[in-house]
Amino acid sequence: MRRHCVIFARRPQLGIGKRRLAKDIGELPTLRFQRANLRRLLAILGRDRRWQCWLALSPDSALQSEINATLPPNCRVIAQGTGDLGQRMGRVFRQLPPGPVVLVGSDIPEIGARHIAAAFSKLGECDAVLGPAGDGGFWLVAMRRIRRFPGANVQGPFSPVRWSSEFALPDTMAAMRALNMHVGIGATLADIDNGRDYARWQARQMRQARRG
Repeated sequence: MRRHCVIFARRPQLGIGKRRLAKDIGELPTLRFQRANLRRLLAILGRDRRWQCWLALSPDSALQSEINATLPPNCRVIAQGTGDLGQRMGRVFRQLPPGPVVLVGSDIPEIGARHIAAAFSKLGECDAVLGPAGDGGFWLVAMRRIRRFPGANVQGPFSPVRWSSEFALPDTMAAMRALNMHVGIGATLADIDNGRDYARWQARQMRQARRG
């Protein structure tokens, strides 16, 4: 079965999304960050032939946007649909063609292809993998999808979860274990939610540049 890598993103638009970051660094720098990071992820993950890449976009109207013209050949675009984060992620996991799925957020600038490959490798021994973020959430969720969750509109391991809080990761782990899923833990990466996160990321970039 084919492996699937999903980039879960909101269409970058001025003044929409990433409100805490925009409040700290300004709306235009925030938009530039969103656009640059999405382009980078598409370039890195969308050209890797080890998996089929999918860009899951919100809102659904973004499927008709300029983003389509910039997609790599190995990347397809799909809609997230409506609902909260858990409902939208659950829909993507249910609707993709057969095969293991790794889903990542679009606001983590240090994601590399090695992280995706490592998550697929862990799925050889686990039912699911979660990549912790520093704020108590997670930047990656992967599942083998060897069985369907019961019910027509069940969120599976994404309910009940307190999204946008420090409880998102432990709640999701608890929901997975309640479904008798063996959960592995991936690398911890930092997402960029506010000005402090952004400054720390820039400092890391500068240190790496000095090291060459």
